[in-house]
Amino acid sequence: MKAFTNVKDLGNLGVAVKEALEVKQNRFAYKSLGENKTLLMVFFNSSLRTRLSTQKAAFNLGMNTMVLDINQGAWRLETERGVIMDGDKTEHILEAIPVMGSYCDIIGVRSFARFESKEDDYNEKILNQFIQYAGKPVFSMEGATTHPLQAFADLITIEEFKKKERPKVVLTWAPHPRVLPQAVPNSFADFMNEADVDFVITHPEGYELDPQFVRNAKVVYNQDEALKNADFVYAKNWSPFNDNNYGKILSKDTSWTIDTKKMSLTNTAFFMHCLPVRRNVIVTDDVIESPQSIVVQEAANREISCQVVLKRMLESLSCK
Repeated sequence: MKAFTNVKDLGNLGVAVKEALEVKQNRFAYKSLGENKTLLMVFFNSSLRTRLSTQKAAFNLGMNTMVLDINQGAWRLETERGVIMDGDKTEHILEAIPVMGSYCDIIGVRSFARFESKEDDYNEKILNQFIQYAGKPVFSMEGATTHPLQAFADLITIEEFKKKERPKVVLTWAPHPRVLPQAVPNSFADFMNEADVDFVITHPEGYELDPQFVRNAKVVYNQDEALKNADFVYAKNWSPFNDNNYGKILSKDTSWTIDTKKMSLTNTAFFMHCLPVRRNVIVTDDVIESPQSIVVQEAANREISCQVVLKRMLESLSCK
């Protein structure tokens, strides 16, 4: 595996999930793979679960890790071509990337949507420059438009907790005070569309996601209707994808908050969220603290999803 940015990079999804569950049973079985290998984690944005889970996954595989916080512990990087660099940015990303690549074996990159240009965001401008110029395998620790490590962990969690072969999984929009990107819902849809689940997306009108991720999912604009008989409820806010409203807030409708009444419409569904979560905005205290909440188990599986990706990248390096 040379890059990991979406579900297709994993190949057969059933095989990937089986591998993840095997890794979880013995996290140190492949420790020799990472001996004398170094992972560089590059953060353009803040992190808790991604930073810790990725480092832990690397440690499980015997790797050394380095962490670089752009704009905090490094020179400010210019990302645009053709600019006159007479401002506050000291180094260009086109020199910085190959230098970073010379110090490590694998690179993880975290770079959120900027909401300055939809075209730049959906072209994954920063992440793809790393893939093009690093000279090393690169994986996304959340890009402008996708968060595949999270979605892979979500799928592993669903596989562990499902009570029937083909569960109903509902991705529901929920209100939020800030503008949030589509990366998590995009990747969740990307993975659920390839998994053996009955997948439904529900949101207010105007919050449609990119069709390349929605694909064959059923889209329902009535949340109560969508939640009926659900086995898993994944709540997440996202901002509009359409050109006119990209990066804007159209609604803060609190009737979309997941509460006990909403969950009572389901088939005693498990509640999921990628975290961090705004309590009593996205979901009420009683729901996230209930026995049906699996957000912590979901977060714990971030270590496993990342370890599978790193394991495959290390295996590809050993085949050279």
